Formats: sequence, C-alpha cells, structure tokens
Amino acid sequence: MKTTIDIPDQLLSDALRFTKAKTKKDAILTALEDFIRRKRVAALTSSFGTWDIANNEEIEAADVAESKRIRK
Repeated sequence: MKTTIDIPDQLLSDALRFTKAKTKKDAILTALEDFIRRKRVAALTSSFGTWDIANNEEIEAADVAESKRIRK
C-alpha cells in the first residue's frame, strides 16, 4: 500500500543509522516490524501475570529443610 507521510529528517536519519538500512523504505519497515514485535511480546508477557520468586536465603532454607526431611 502506498502512503505519503511527512517524517522529520532527524527521525528518519536516526532510523537509517540504527537499522543500518540502505533505503528509507527498508528503515521504516524494519522500525515498524521491531515496534510490532515488541508490542506483541509485551502483550504476551503481561498475560502471564506475576511470579513470586524466592530469594537466595529462602531457597537455602528450603534445601536445608528438604535434606532434614530426607534423613528422617
């Protein structure tokens, strides 16, 4: 689909530099693909919820308790 848009020169220059694209079209396509990929990943990870991850002391305490349980 052809679209005409006005992109600020500095923004387009940065897009060309960061994407290492040879053409403006390639730079814009790469930037859009990256943006969409990041949004999809964010949506996917937000659906997982939160995890309660134990700290090192809690893990060591659980290991000690487990080894005591096994010895009995």
